[in-house]
Amino acid sequence: MKKRLVLLLFLLTAWTTGKAAESTGQWLVTTDLWGNATYQLLELPDGEGPLTGVFDGDPLKGTRQGQTLEFAVTGSDGAVYRFSGTQTQERIAGTADYPDTNNKDQRAAHAFSARRLPQRKDDSPQRHEFVPSDYSNEFSPHRAPVLTIWPGDTVHTTTLDSGGVDQHGKTQALFGNPQTGPFYVMGAGPGDVLAIRIKRLRLNRDYADSLDSVVGRALSPALAAKATELGKPVRWKLDRERGVARPESPSPQLRDLSVPLRPMLGGLAVAPGFGSAPISTGDTGRFGGNMDFNEIREGATVYLPVSQPGALLYLGDAHALQGDGETSQYGLETSMDVEFSVDVLHKKNIFAPRVESDTQIMVLGQAGSLDDALRSATMGMVQWLQQDYGLTVSECAQVMGSSVHYVVANLAGRSVGLAAKLDKSVLRTLSPKSP
Repeated sequence: MKKRLVLLLFLLTAWTTGKAAESTGQWLVTTDLWGNATYQLLELPDGEGPLTGVFDGDPLKGTRQGQTLEFAVTGSDGAVYRFSGTQTQERIAGTADYPDTNNKDQRAAHAFSARRLPQRKDDSPQRHEFVPSDYSNEFSPHRAPVLTIWPGDTVHTTTLDSGGVDQHGKTQALFGNPQTGPFYVMGAGPGDVLAIRIKRLRLNRDYADSLDSVVGRALSPALAAKATELGKPVRWKLDRERGVARPESPSPQLRDLSVPLRPMLGGLAVAPGFGSAPISTGDTGRFGGNMDFNEIREGATVYLPVSQPGALLYLGDAHALQGDGETSQYGLETSMDVEFSVDVLHKKNIFAPRVESDTQIMVLGQAGSLDDALRSATMGMVQWLQQDYGLTVSECAQVMGSSVHYVVANLAGRSVGLAAKLDKSVLRTLSPKSP
């Protein structure tokens, strides 16, 4: 009898918990702060009467009567934010009453809206086939997500080349590294890290475009004087079966030139945080961007710090091959089939984009000069060693002084990139830090 009672209580608790979980909705709230949109997450039960929930990590209390909704949020600083609006099944719209940003004794009214985020009953990882119909020339938090995915999910999609040309040779977007996305990742929020596993990169056409150029940062005065006629387009033939590329119309000296294909993604980014304007897909930052780092290839995992709800992941600018630094201004620009999966590392701060391969860990420093990029990459690698292995600065200096590799990742953009690398064979001698 006692065992039967325990079983009944367990089943009742599980049923009640399941019903409570099902009745809690997740919403993405957009608040208009004097013409500036801010995005925050809202968790709110679906029932009539008194409400408790969470807004942007802070507790809320309120009521719902029919379609009328009111709630107040107490922030970590003690400030109170009040919301009133009308709710339908999928939308909320109304007014937010905030403390005035310049006068604590006054209040300011702001319009807000919210959309219900999708739920799925099956928690097992899923595979998505996504065919893009338009593309973005900005890394923006304001662009509507093209697809909602969950940690563990895999996406198969396609990219254009940097000129906006697809696999059939047709222009589909404005030149300048147009990106596929953004993908909204459920559960990702500011202060998290998005882990993007590049599972598969496959060229989907038989040519690529480049230039016979040398970027200005790599030119000495003497070489610049000889390079005045450079900058002409170069078409490359891609032999996908043999895995090599050749110039389509080579000079006599290059008629036997053949280089091995090594597909990579030049662009990978999440949306920048509040206060940042949408950023050109030609630029880089802590969020990733047009990194043009030739280690972002099949099998690599890229780690980017999240600044917006859902992370908002963009990808594009496929290269069939690129030397260190992208010194000809272009890699071998082409279109590509991409398959990736995502995971979310909650509450993990990272200083700069990270890349992990089977054999190395890498940190990409990006800045206006190679000196500053070097500092950023070094700081990022020290942080990684401290976070994952508990090393002191002295111990980090000894590991890096004996074993670090530095490579120039990108010289072609407004910012430059420099990567610090450590071999995993060295790291295996260290004891990982306890969680």
